Amino acid sequence: MSLNAICRKVLDGRPLAEPDIRYIVSLPADRLDELLVCAHTIRTAMFGSKVSLCAIINAKSGTCSENCSFCAQSGHHGGKSPEYPLLPASDIATAAATAKGNGITRFGIVASGKLVGDRDMVGFTEAVKRVAALGMAPDLSPGILKPAQLKALKKAGLKGYHHNLETSASFFPQMCTTHEYAEDVAAVRAGVEAGLYVCSGGIFGIGESWDDRVELALLLKELGVQSVPINFLHPIQGTPLEDREPLAPEEALKLVALYRFLLPDRALRICGGRLTVFGQSRKAELLGSGANGLMVGDYLTIKGGSVTNDLEEIDHAGLLPETE
Repeated sequence: MSLNAICRKVLDGRPLAEPDIRYIVSLPADRLDELLVCAHTIRTAMFGSKVSLCAIINAKSGTCSENCSFCAQSGHHGGKSPEYPLLPASDIATAAATAKGNGITRFGIVASGKLVGDRDMVGFTEAVKRVAALGMAPDLSPGILKPAQLKALKKAGLKGYHHNLETSASFFPQMCTTHEYAEDVAAVRAGVEAGLYVCSGGIFGIGESWDDRVELALLLKELGVQSVPINFLHPIQGTPLEDREPLAPEEALKLVALYRFLLPDRALRICGGRLTVFGQSRKAELLGSGANGLMVGDYLTIKGGSVTNDLEEIDHAGLLPETE
């Protein structure tokens, strides 16, 4: 067995066996560059030189009913996040227009909370219509949507439904105890069945093992999600994980490369925690690790980097931002 042989297997469209996956996970640190080259080769074969860009707005913030250990917006912790109800649709559309001016084609409307009530449903519907009218792809991350809500929002112009599974079923109870993992899986499955572009991934560096990471990737593949956001923990004061050290860049790069091997034809988007782990100086390595998408601008409760700088780094890497 060799890494090149495993890479060829992926490029030929053959699924990886358990020994293949174990081989990648157990690669020593001095072979990281070799792994990244193979992952980038797979990414280029599947997506060419394009980098998909998306941006979000924190449209409803704070006092979430769930107790996810990493989240500043949980009402169970002492994290100091902003607290406000769903923003007016006009404000959301204004933020989307700004993103469009920076060349962004997908715009995510993100809201804290588990379920969506009637009042917020009206607001989301209007916001989706306004973002779609700009010629952008409106995405929505509102918690768990019911099939009827998904259908109505799709009719209004919704293109993508985002709902992270966050981690494996095995590790989930150590991260969240206020709802069942099966509820999240059902929400993702409903989005896929509704014919939406489903974005579902996880957050890494919260104490999960490599086995947990593999388990999550294989479930996402089985569910048929098209886009997998990869978030890295940014420890936030007041949350249970405030003292946890962020992932080392080398471990994060290996994780992205592993996901490219396991999910060769799915969009891998690097989202929250990117600056925490990589700063501004190692972005080129990240773009060569198998990822084909970036969230740009600000995150939910954390300031992001410069969109202009991201576009410059994409150009320096010999890649092109996706324009449609």
